[in-house]
Amino acid sequence: MNQNAQDNAVPLRTRLKQRRTDLPAADRDRGALLIRGRLYTWLAGHRAALRESGRPDIRHIAAFWSMPEEPGLQALLRQWAQDESLTVSLPVVTGPDAPLSFHLWTPETPMHPGAYGIQEPDGPAAPAPDLVLVPTLGFTRQGDRLGYGGGYYDRTLAALKASGQPFTSIGIAWASGDLSGEPYAPAPHDVRLDAILTDKGWAVPAPQ
Repeated sequence: MNQNAQDNAVPLRTRLKQRRTDLPAADRDRGALLIRGRLYTWLAGHRAALRESGRPDIRHIAAFWSMPEEPGLQALLRQWAQDESLTVSLPVVTGPDAPLSFHLWTPETPMHPGAYGIQEPDGPAAPAPDLVLVPTLGFTRQGDRLGYGGGYYDRTLAALKASGQPFTSIGIAWASGDLSGEPYAPAPHDVRLDAILTDKGWAVPAPQ
């Protein structure tokens, strides 16, 4: 990302945050419900296809604890956590320049506020994820992600790839985060997502 693009990222984040703040509560609730439904349907169908074709199943989901302005995933995480064939984990910040660590979560797991006030689980370290859900502020139709500026998910996804762990990454975003026509260019270290799901549908289709 050149210096002009870096300079543009700060006001761009501000605009995107304002767009999601301006979403009416009813649209926010309805949009989150649609995202949860599409994500649940995709995972169920994708797991069935994986098993039928003899490919490795998705068993370990690294999710995130949605902030109030983000599409709410908590109801879906509780549903997945009841499935004995799945584990759900949530991210824990271990340091300002370190990848995220994922720890197991169930609805009974004690939680505490993390470094940024986001709830983190007190559960044990989780197995390496097969599916990573990524909070996404802005996105392109090519799978590029604009996050919150800390670089945590870029480091985390890069570390998972470097480890040889096969996984699918899906960005969860509001459709208002579409960066088409915006002055945005990804940085060389940015990790492109495999798919992006919004309240208006799949902006980048998920693998089948």
